[in-house]
Amino acid sequence: MKITAIEAHVCNARMRNWIFVKVVTDQPGLWGWGEATLEWHTKGVVGAIEDISQLLVGEDPRRIEHLWQMMYRQHFWHGNGIVRGTAISGIDIALWDILGKIHNVPCHELWGGRVRDYVRLYCHLGGGKMEDFYETAPDNAKRFAELAQQAVEEGFTAFKSMAVPETMSLEGLKPIKSAESCVRAMREAVGDDIDIMVDCHARPTPRMGLMFAKALEPYGLYFFEEPCWPETMDDIALIQRSVTTPIASGERLVGVHAFREMLEKRAVSVLQPDITHCGGLSEARRIGALAEAYKVSMAPHNPQGPVSTAASLELGFATPSYIICESVHNDVEWRQDVVSEGFEVKKEGRIVLPNKRPGLGIEINEEEIKKHPFQQEVLQRTFYKDGSVGDW
Repeated sequence: MKITAIEAHVCNARMRNWIFVKVVTDQPGLWGWGEATLEWHTKGVVGAIEDISQLLVGEDPRRIEHLWQMMYRQHFWHGNGIVRGTAISGIDIALWDILGKIHNVPCHELWGGRVRDYVRLYCHLGGGKMEDFYETAPDNAKRFAELAQQAVEEGFTAFKSMAVPETMSLEGLKPIKSAESCVRAMREAVGDDIDIMVDCHARPTPRMGLMFAKALEPYGLYFFEEPCWPETMDDIALIQRSVTTPIASGERLVGVHAFREMLEKRAVSVLQPDITHCGGLSEARRIGALAEAYKVSMAPHNPQGPVSTAASLELGFATPSYIICESVHNDVEWRQDVVSEGFEVKKEGRIVLPNKRPGLGIEINEEEIKKHPFQQEVLQRTFYKDGSVGDW
């Protein structure tokens, strides 16, 4: 059995171009789907997939670890940069999909079987609609409360918000009070039985991140995400030691070695590897094992397309440290038109029952993808009030 082709299929979904990776074999009807979506770097990732494919075409797709080592270590540069790491991830996910199909079992059965009966989903406010999640003004507490109630009405028991405003390296009380007002409004709107997460998007400096964390501590967040950039991992650790709120980070990290450092520093309570960036399912499983060793929870970053979600769910069913799956369901109206999924989502509680189809349990409709060809992603730029460049 040999790999005959590795294809990148690009599907524009407004804010992101989903990059679906199809690994084709010489066995009729046998292929696998992966995802390698990386916002604003679509052309770079597609090129990286083409570069890497020359290593794999003609190889046996069942030798997943061998192929992963080739993708990561060959051609001199290790695959720990975001573009190449994303390309590797998409191919790796597709290889696991193929292996599940060969053995006629879901991927989680390949990894020792189910460790849980269901996986809980959490949503973005607005279901991931760009205008609601990313563009609701942080001084509009009423709108945050409305969107929180909407999430609960849709059956979710947990949701993520971006209630922390963009700030310069140091600011006064105004942004702190705005964030506190929004989180207080959401908590009052949904009560204590609903889990609320707040994502800082790594916008604050370490000192501002600590100030936000302290201000929001009374509201019992499920986790407080990316209070500052992971380049300052010692500062993330300081923030975690300073508050009882679980701190989450890891979506910008590629490779198990970066996560090892995060764990060694006791920087977080929740690891957030992105399966489409960190090195695919192969590397995510190693990261999950490290999380288990350190007794740290794992909640993968997953705001991308439907293949990423299917892969995250398969990982969740076989990984003890996994606690919850990020999900987007309303970023584009036609999301479900491009995919057939093998798992079942219960609306009450938004819990997912195990996939029973082989591999990832999904199939991509290539004709639907063609209806949404590549377009440049919606440009996002951030400048502070004095005109200096900020982190989006």
